[in-house]
Amino acid sequence: MKAAILMTGRLLNAAAVLAPPLARRVAYKLFFRPADRAAVHPREQDVHAAAAVAEVDLDGVPVATYSWGDGSRPVLLVHGWSSRGSRFAGMIADLLDRGYSPVTFDAPGHGDSGGTTTNLLQYERIIRGLQDRHGDFAAVVAHSFGVPCAFHALRTGLRAGCLVAVAGPAEFDHLVTEFARQLRLRPSLARHLREHSVRDLGVDDLWTRFSSVFEPAALAVPLLVVHDTDDDVVGVDHAHRIHAAYPGSQLLITSGLGHRRVLGDPRIVDPIGAFLDTHAPVAVQRSAYPL
Repeated sequence: MKAAILMTGRLLNAAAVLAPPLARRVAYKLFFRPADRAAVHPREQDVHAAAAVAEVDLDGVPVATYSWGDGSRPVLLVHGWSSRGSRFAGMIADLLDRGYSPVTFDAPGHGDSGGTTTNLLQYERIIRGLQDRHGDFAAVVAHSFGVPCAFHALRTGLRAGCLVAVAGPAEFDHLVTEFARQLRLRPSLARHLREHSVRDLGVDDLWTRFSSVFEPAALAVPLLVVHDTDDDVVGVDHAHRIHAAYPGSQLLITSGLGHRRVLGDPRIVDPIGAFLDTHAPVAVQRSAYPL
């Protein structure tokens, strides 16, 4: 996979010299397209199969949604890029044991959902649709790209009792920086990604407004920040910046788990469950939506 990524970057950089418009167009399409459509891992199969499966329609794109439990204390789980809702399987089992009702989804271009591309604004619409369906959330747990999505949703009206941010970037611009780093893109291509994302998404201050650390005073719920020192996708320094931006937040740092394995490891699953038991409301507003 790494060799394929590097080869893609070399081809784009060569095209940026020979045919700049083509290189910019291809790089932009790749930026919004997940690297692959993750399958359900064997260790996730049992939890995944036990879910109540439904759909959210997103402009004709079917978005797969999943829920467990009796719905009385829903907890929203927001997955990251090139991931899927079933990646929370280890956490889902623990949440069910604690009396919560996990809710998650596969974003467009991910898992069992339709489409080929996705962006933060689509995440926001899906999350709001799930709140309409399930009512207020006792908590939100987000991973990686899902972290800035969760922060933005909570700043703009999503109702939840607390937030857990796992391996998330502090600044939204990290998405471009990391994409360009992995492909070793020319600065001109990275600059094009930033400029045209602003144009196409229609948000002038996109790279500021959607950062996890934007307007911290607007987040009025308890926050737990979780990160691993061996994360090679989003460095642990991001966790320290998020923690510093939110006075009163809690910080949990692990080591040896990296960016993805951290999600289902008991070293974070148990503390996250304990954090929710302390900070998530016992009763939440239920939805009138027929579940």
